[in-house]
Amino acid sequence: MNVILSIGLLIFTGYLLGELAEKIKLPKISGYILAGILLNPDLSGIMSNEFVGHTDPLLSVSLSFITFSIGGSLSAKKLRATGKTIFFLTLFESLFAFLMVFLFMFLSLRFFMPAFQSTSVALAVSLVLASLAAPTDPSATLAVIHEYKAKGEVSSTMLEIAAFDDIVGIVIYTLVTAFAAFFLGSTDIEIGNTILDLGIDVGGAILIGVVIGFVFQLITKIFSKQEEGTLIVLTFGAILMSYGISEYFGFESLLSTIALGAVVANFNPLSEKIFKLIERYTDELIFVIFFTLSGLHLQLSSITGSYVLIGIYIIARMIGKFTGIYSGSLLFSTSPKVKKYTAGGLIPQGGIVIGLALLLTKDPVFKDTGSMIMGVVIGAALIHEIIGPISSRLSLKKAGEVE
Repeated sequence: MNVILSIGLLIFTGYLLGELAEKIKLPKISGYILAGILLNPDLSGIMSNEFVGHTDPLLSVSLSFITFSIGGSLSAKKLRATGKTIFFLTLFESLFAFLMVFLFMFLSLRFFMPAFQSTSVALAVSLVLASLAAPTDPSATLAVIHEYKAKGEVSSTMLEIAAFDDIVGIVIYTLVTAFAAFFLGSTDIEIGNTILDLGIDVGGAILIGVVIGFVFQLITKIFSKQEEGTLIVLTFGAILMSYGISEYFGFESLLSTIALGAVVANFNPLSEKIFKLIERYTDELIFVIFFTLSGLHLQLSSITGSYVLIGIYIIARMIGKFTGIYSGSLLFSTSPKVKKYTAGGLIPQGGIVIGLALLLTKDPVFKDTGSMIMGVVIGAALIHEIIGPISSRLSLKKAGEVE
């Protein structure tokens, strides 16, 4: 099957299963992900592994649009009113997820799994898996909010936390993997270099997004009276440039497009028109492509033998997310709706976590444990991406924010 035909089949199948999911009262993206899984080379073999390898640019383009829209939700006006609360809620839910997964994993590996009788190996694996528990997949939360046109403090809080906890997750992962490597026999912990590299990675990505954002603002002033088509083209170019330049320098590209979206939302006079155009003309196509491809990219064969750990990881992470939001809400006196329902939108997990786990498998220090860690992450991502959108929809419905 040639590449063009494969892409057409991918989009068509994703759309049909999305519509079917809607008919049975599920979020459309649950259908998109299921379509990708059904087409997965490890399951049906309809799509080849070669084709999956060719779709990386398409996946990146889709994700860059989604993260741009997420950045657009970071309004300075709202953050001035809720910024302190959002910051601490993000910190609480990320750290509680980390602590719960670490505790559950270490006890399971150390005392119930003979292969991990070594305390140092159990510590290292538990630390890495715990560090991967913090990030949320904000694209899934955004897709559900857009699909159901959810509006209110809960949906706003979900999006803001989901945007920030990727940054917190990257920080936790970078620092923790240095300690994990030490437990696996690395000679020392170069914490200074680790922090420096992290600062360059995050800071460089944000700087590129900000610069492109202000350049984009100057360009849109020149073409402010042009038709909507011109504005879509300019927006498309700015998003891809931001993502591409960041990727070229080895920075965290997703943070770059989030920063670009935030700059456009707060400083560009055409911001409202820009985000409405994206929502009107590209949202559904982007969501179909991204989530169907996400299901297609899941390496189902790596899950074998990790079922118990996958279950422990999912349960512990959910406990951490809900406990963190509840505790933070009590401390900062948020509304009852935020306290009860926000955590339900923080369950999805995919893209960035799988990317971090893939980086880990290429590190020689983790040659003996990397495949097992990858199996847990892939398996958990598969389940999170299916139950996450459903959890988000239920939470928003209970909060009274779904039309």
